Amino acid sequence: MHYLALASDYDGTLAHDSHVSEEALAALRKLKDSGRKLILVTGREMPELQSVFPEYKLCDAIIAENGALLVWPDGKEEVLGEPPPEAFLTEIIHRGVKPFSVGKVIFATWRPHETIVLDVIQTLGIEYHIVFNKRAVMVLPSGINKATGLAKALKRMKIAPTSVVGVGDAENDHAFLESCAVAAAVENALPALKERCDIVLSRDHCGGVVELIDRILADDLQSLGVRRPRRTLVAQTIKA
Repeated sequence: MHYLALASDYDGTLAHDSHVSEEALAALRKLKDSGRKLILVTGREMPELQSVFPEYKLCDAIIAENGALLVWPDGKEEVLGEPPPEAFLTEIIHRGVKPFSVGKVIFATWRPHETIVLDVIQTLGIEYHIVFNKRAVMVLPSGINKATGLAKALKRMKIAPTSVVGVGDAENDHAFLESCAVAAAVENALPALKERCDIVLSRDHCGGVVELIDRILADDLQSLGVRRPRRTLVAQTIKA
């Protein structure tokens, strides 16, 4: 068994309209029954993830808040950054940005508020950056993203990145997919992400994750010829 873990994005990848299908849940259980680990890598804050994904304890680790929060099955949390300063939130409210949410570290809102958010960051001179996830706009301390969160989790789990398959769909997935041995994109993924991935799945959303798991369990992706350094690969489409 070469690939020991699957790292999956949530919204737009494992989940469709915020929810995970029964077919996908069955596939996740089969993956875990094979002895492999399941790692969820999401921009969501934990309370909202728990509300839409009650089976979250299937995961061996959850990287939430786009890399800023590491959550383990026993409920232990590791906060990997500092929350936005009070001055930032005060200015955001003053400028009428809504809706928005604040997690342990992340600040999140929606397009078209990115212009205001960037201006607030620049005006205050704070070292924060904006990460996009389709319509979502997330603000995090500089240097924190899904890749840094995944790296921390893998170190704790004693799993090498060369043993991890990743799957995603949007802009904020580039970083963590680049750090995996094999990067896959579901059919509904943004074209720019598909171009950077090794595998483009023929099914969308959770169906694509099921397809990927089936391939992992069938032959550890050997038939796809992707057991090489990721950056040398040309994206290929799996035939259904």
